[in-house]
Amino acid sequence: MAPFAHSIAPLAPLTPRKPRAHRAPRALRVAVPAALAAALLFVAGCAPEPEQKPERSSPATATPTPPSEQPAAPDPQANADLAAAVAANDGEAVRSAIERGADIELRGEGGMTPVVAATKANAVAAATALIEAGADVNAKDDMQDSAYLYAGAEGYDEILALTLSHGADLSSTNRYGGTALIPAGEHGHVEVTRMLLTAGVDPNHVNDLGWTALQEAVILGSDGAEHQETVRLLLAGGADPNLRDGSGVTPLANAQARGYWALAELIRAAGGV
Repeated sequence: MAPFAHSIAPLAPLTPRKPRAHRAPRALRVAVPAALAAALLFVAGCAPEPEQKPERSSPATATPTPPSEQPAAPDPQANADLAAAVAANDGEAVRSAIERGADIELRGEGGMTPVVAATKANAVAAATALIEAGADVNAKDDMQDSAYLYAGAEGYDEILALTLSHGADLSSTNRYGGTALIPAGEHGHVEVTRMLLTAGVDPNHVNDLGWTALQEAVILGSDGAEHQETVRLLLAGGADPNLRDGSGVTPLANAQARGYWALAELIRAAGGV
């Protein structure tokens, strides 16, 4: 008989058990996920919404101008034709050149614009066409003459009337610092004097020589009928009969010194001393 120790089968080795992980209480296991979910929802609610990019609108398609309404390209010959039309005092030719794109403010010889050139030639038809087309009646050339100033100085009544009705600057002055009224007084331009006084030109403006229109009518004028009427108009229009010249001499004294007794009488009758 085998020994007892050999009759018992050896026991299988015991497999050690893994320790059971520690589990949180059930109430905590339920509460934590719920709190985490609430926190995530809160953060999601506070997060800024993604920026919405504006939709691009397709550019509007411009309606093309019909060829019949498109401005015509300037005619390169138009400026030369305008100058020729002014020289010929051809009003229709002036209008034609302007319609073809001629520059009505283009400077020529001596800095003259076409309307100044027309005025200096007393080209009434050309000046009329230019002024009615919008030419600047106050634009001055190198001699500081504008259509308005020159027409007034030279007694060009028709052109002067046009300039007065198309924006003439009544306070503008010539190269001697005088208004249009002062040379009108010098030359005895009766109608021009009347027009300028009616328009509102200051009869007591003093030029760089120290003369008013009244003083210039006496000093550079004559004792003839035209200057007498001019002086009469000036005095009636507000000219000061005692406004002295740059040398301190009154109009009456200047008239007497030249033997202009008719002018002297007019001045004395208006209160001159």
